[in-house]
Amino acid sequence: MHEYMKLALKQSTVDNLTLYTQLLNKDINTILEEALEQYFDSEQKKLMEKNIHDDNATTNLDYDEFWDGVDI
Repeated sequence: MHEYMKLALKQSTVDNLTLYTQLLNKDINTILEEALEQYFDSEQKKLMEKNIHDDNATTNLDYDEFWDGVDI
């Protein structure tokens, strides 16, 4: 099943797509698919890093509970 979307692209983007189809000998769909795959991979990595950072930043212990029993 195919879904169709209406996309609005800037003229400079359309011009670049046209240019790169010729330079790379690829069709526009292939270029867009590859670009979107790279975008999704990059965003997924950012989200995973943010989640790790958020998990490390949160704790349910207050300062005294966290350091209880630690001798320095």
